[in-house]
Amino acid sequence: MHFIYSEWDERFRKKGAKSPFDTLWDLFRELLTIAGGDVTQALRWLNQIDEEHKITDQFEEGYGMGDFIEELKERGYIRFDEEKAVMVPTAKTDRSIRRSALEEIFSKLRKGGPGNHKTVHTGRGLERQPETRKWKPGDDISHIDSTGTIMNMLKHSSIDQFSLHEDDLQVYNTDHYTSVSTVLLIDLSHSMILYGEDRITPAKKVAMALSELIMNNYAKDSLDIVAFGNEAWEIEVKDLPYLQVGPYHTNTLHGLQVARHILQRKKYSNKQIFMITDGKPSCMFERGRMYKNSFGLDRKIINKVLDEALVCRKENIDITTFMIARDPYLQNFVRELTEANKGRAYFASLNDLGGYIFHDYIKNRIRNVR
Repeated sequence: MHFIYSEWDERFRKKGAKSPFDTLWDLFRELLTIAGGDVTQALRWLNQIDEEHKITDQFEEGYGMGDFIEELKERGYIRFDEEKAVMVPTAKTDRSIRRSALEEIFSKLRKGGPGNHKTVHTGRGLERQPETRKWKPGDDISHIDSTGTIMNMLKHSSIDQFSLHEDDLQVYNTDHYTSVSTVLLIDLSHSMILYGEDRITPAKKVAMALSELIMNNYAKDSLDIVAFGNEAWEIEVKDLPYLQVGPYHTNTLHGLQVARHILQRKKYSNKQIFMITDGKPSCMFERGRMYKNSFGLDRKIINKVLDEALVCRKENIDITTFMIARDPYLQNFVRELTEANKGRAYFASLNDLGGYIFHDYIKNRIRNVR
């Protein structure tokens, strides 16, 4: 584990700065995410940082690490698990980490990016347009164009008698909002932490931010999360902050298969798979056994993955790949995958991964409803 330190910010001493608890809490949440939910390890790292940079020495009233730990307990952020005999994070902590990830991702997005979730179609929706059309049974009466309706009525009415017909009714068009079912695939293979670069933490943060966005703003959408290494498995949103990379190969085929089977059960007009990976497919299941090859691009594995991409295409499931690696031969594989599925691919850096995913997610909600 490596840390990058910077000079102590004297603003903490000024009036209106963060409280001692909030200052340590921001650090603790970050460390807890990196530690995979291990409270003891996160506190150990926090102590090391404090000893190195004397953070608590800057606080008034002698606020120290012991006070911080007690306040974590009092506020309900950590609790003692009697079965495991260790301190563990609570659901309140999980939510706080997800909200923090959402705020962090949004703070990096460029202004003026897509922010609404409208389709190009008009119909029953939420936002009124200036254009009008004839009323149809089932239309919301709150969208009636009173001026246009009266003008239509006057065309066939006399001074002595006004007669309103059904054909006179005009209603405003409204933007049609569609729903999207998304499966987010996260690569947990060993390469996500190789070469001194932590790739899994940014990937987890993006997944947490996207889940928080959907749960809070787009309740009719669905988001399922699948982790994959030697095999693929579904995980719950509450587990996201604490995912850890394993000594795994990369079973991209199984990841796509699990994602497709999830989407088959969803009754949504729009279905998509977002895959965050940094490596090539290096293993698959063959007749119930693991076949693996970590050297180069094994066409036997690659062709099976491309076959699965074609199956997804036939089922109208778009695959968007976010490749956080720059190797030319890996980019060639991603291009093959994208061509087979007619999907999209982004060769993103860790710094702009969130922007790519958020913009693509929102853009994908602006689609023709089949």
